[in-house]
Amino acid sequence: MKFPILAVITMMTIQAFGQINLEDSTVQVIGFWDKNEKQSYSVSLEKIKVKGSDTTSREMITYDVDITIKDSTSNSYVIEWFYKDFKHNSQNKFVQKMLSVSHDMKVLIKTDEFGILQEVINWEEVRDYVKKGTNVLREEFKDTPKIEEIISQVESTYLSKAGIESQAILDAHQFYNFHGAKYKLGEVLEGQLKTTNLYGTEPFDTEVTVYLDEINIEDNNYIIRSTQNVNSDQLAEATFTYLTNLSKKMGAPGPKREDVSGITNETLTASRIHGSGWVIYSILTKTVSADDVSNIEERIMQIK
Repeated sequence: MKFPILAVITMMTIQAFGQINLEDSTVQVIGFWDKNEKQSYSVSLEKIKVKGSDTTSREMITYDVDITIKDSTSNSYVIEWFYKDFKHNSQNKFVQKMLSVSHDMKVLIKTDEFGILQEVINWEEVRDYVKKGTNVLREEFKDTPKIEEIISQVESTYLSKAGIESQAILDAHQFYNFHGAKYKLGEVLEGQLKTTNLYGTEPFDTEVTVYLDEINIEDNNYIIRSTQNVNSDQLAEATFTYLTNLSKKMGAPGPKREDVSGITNETLTASRIHGSGWVIYSILTKTVSADDVSNIEERIMQIK
């Protein structure tokens, strides 16, 4: 079935008193969480670059996050995400130190009563926490070539509330991706969303499909899957504009339009969610491809 975006949004505001309904083979993903309830997760983020059939680079980041319900009202939750134990497979000292910037960082997230992510409450605290860490790196690695450009790029994500909410908490977006909606087993929901454009221009039109894949009544959980495909023409235009401007700044030859034609961006997400609304396991795979080169990011979140 295909739904316009307003219909999809409407579906995400329906109230329910339970998660799994066997009579009509539906589930409603709602957070039934108590104040001070806590779950811990291990997270891995793997980045792979493939050219043709050859893997040309691979890097892995792992960390833990404690998720605690700090407050609960009739229409909202305040949830703390506490990040720790960052590790990277690189032997590069700067890369390892850069990861430490987020160590022991607390992010306070507000959701509605269903668990739909609404905002980062303490974004200024997060911004200042990161800034303090990057200033230390500036001093420690001041003799490293292009260190200022690298650190400034990291800081740019945390300069504003919008930047933090759209780019700094991608794991939280993955976690709450399916909350607030009702799904019927085997029924495919389709719609359009606006997704963040990292190049700073207009958001991308994105085709979305979502479906309930499995209900496990014995263990009180279920699996939901989604696919997102960014509009290729808009993506190509934004990429071309970005590379053109970058080339001018560097005094280098600009790209040709055919260099970015046919670029695709697809994100696949699958989550096993408990009836209480806690995610048990979630995997997100994002693939950006152009010509014979693919950049793949895979984030896995697993409850401990």
